[in-house]
Amino acid sequence: MGRYNYSKLLGRLTELGIDREKFADIIGIKRTSLYKRLNSELQFKQEEINKAMLALDIPHIDVLEYFFNKNV
Repeated sequence: MGRYNYSKLLGRLTELGIDREKFADIIGIKRTSLYKRLNSELQFKQEEINKAMLALDIPHIDVLEYFFNKNV
């Protein structure tokens, strides 16, 4: 599995004033699991992505930019 760049996702959280702990709660995972996902140690599950897109008001058409942006 490659590394993903979640800077756009983290920027959206900052825009909305949502810290990482609250974001983990929103998508239904523990904070440590969120950190593993943000460090590309684990992958986000489809259900988590759907919850995040809805909660952060991100159009589903933009899912690639937020969750599948590969580091090169």
